[in-house]
Amino acid sequence: MIFFKMPKLTIGKRTAALPIIQGGMGVGISLSGLAAAVAGQGGIGVIAANGIGMIEPDYFADGRAANIRAMRSELRKARAKTSGLIGVNIMVAANDFQQLLDACIEERADALFMGAGLPIKNIPVARIRAAGVMVIPIVSSGRAADLIFKYWEKAYQDIPDAVVVEGPLAGGHLGFRADRLQDADQQLEVLVPQVVAALARYEEAFHKKIPVIAAGGIYTGEDILRFLQLGAQGVQMATRFVATDECDADRRFKEAYVSCRPGDIAIIKSPVGLPGRAIRNHFLDNAAAGVRNVKRCAWRCLEQCDIQHADYCISIALDNARRGLLDQGFAFCGANAHRVESIVPVAELLDGLKHEYEAAFIQSLVTLKDEYVRTIEGKFAGLQQDYLQARQRFVLLRSEAGKAWNLRRDSLREDYERAQALFENLKGEYEAAMKKLNSLKERFPENLAELQEIARRFQADPLPQPAR
Repeated sequence: MIFFKMPKLTIGKRTAALPIIQGGMGVGISLSGLAAAVAGQGGIGVIAANGIGMIEPDYFADGRAANIRAMRSELRKARAKTSGLIGVNIMVAANDFQQLLDACIEERADALFMGAGLPIKNIPVARIRAAGVMVIPIVSSGRAADLIFKYWEKAYQDIPDAVVVEGPLAGGHLGFRADRLQDADQQLEVLVPQVVAALARYEEAFHKKIPVIAAGGIYTGEDILRFLQLGAQGVQMATRFVATDECDADRRFKEAYVSCRPGDIAIIKSPVGLPGRAIRNHFLDNAAAGVRNVKRCAWRCLEQCDIQHADYCISIALDNARRGLLDQGFAFCGANAHRVESIVPVAELLDGLKHEYEAAFIQSLVTLKDEYVRTIEGKFAGLQQDYLQARQRFVLLRSEAGKAWNLRRDSLREDYERAQALFENLKGEYEAAMKKLNSLKERFPENLAELQEIARRFQADPLPQPAR
């Protein structure tokens, strides 16, 4: 029964016992506590670098330094708790991206997940390889994946180790226009095969497997199986890991997930100019109504953030929510947050996902068997129908052949009888002719000499000529 179990996920030279990556969630939602718990159970735990310094007391004095210090501290804490795989999610658009990247390389994180921008320029590839760190870009299309890999191939003579493709059902900031989130061609089921196809050339050129990780809206073990069957080698899940005991957020943040309903989940316009998915609350309602809630900005963490015109500082709002102060902030979430029913340990969550996967795998075999049986039965029914039709045709042909033979036989019999009658007639005529011949023989001399003598006599004494 081992083949029913979730497959392992191998990226480069590292292998996770489960094909599950815990998505990085900032600000401060996924730190060392959650990442270590997931890694300890066989998945890949991910620490979110975005605004991580807000857990430090001096963030507003020097946000950049606080981020670097907190990043190193959380990586080391996670390493102390587990020997499993620990990654870091870094926003390429962050103003301290390069410093955070350097710190993660020095701390030898197992993997660097790079999103919110294209990780192409000024990437210290040689140092990354020397440190044994995996690079995994986060994209929202096959085109973006191809662009990254093409640049790396030309500039670094190297390529990233894997790719996360994130669909429109994800939480937080989205890589899609708000008016295209429901488009059929933007859904994850379409994007995963596209990214797999886009990477095929690079796998062949560099003789290495490039795993594609599906992300955004994946909630059950059945979902995991479905995307693995679409060509992904693993999945990234974030929303499911919020409502766990080990999640680093305040319990009130987790309870917001448990209590939310489908109608509570909304697409908002973030101060950074991107659409985002969050749990609607009084804070967001005020922001939508134009109520400004901007008191201060520690430092310009994102270049595109216009704090002069923003309704709120998104980093502060997210940090307030992390601390349970949801009247002063809000919670980002995925499209399936309303399905969360309770807060459970990470181990229990992963066990549940494994059981769901196995059940779905078995059901897929049953379904495959049923489809096979239906196909065979359908083909048999078709063959049976063909046989019956052929048999009916054969009987008809045999009947027609019999009739044709009988007609031919009767015709031949008639021809024979006519020939026989003709023969009898000819025989009678012949016999009559023979009788006449015999009669003539009797009337004439038998000796030819006598006939000749009579002729001479006739010539010598011709008959008298009649008078004129």
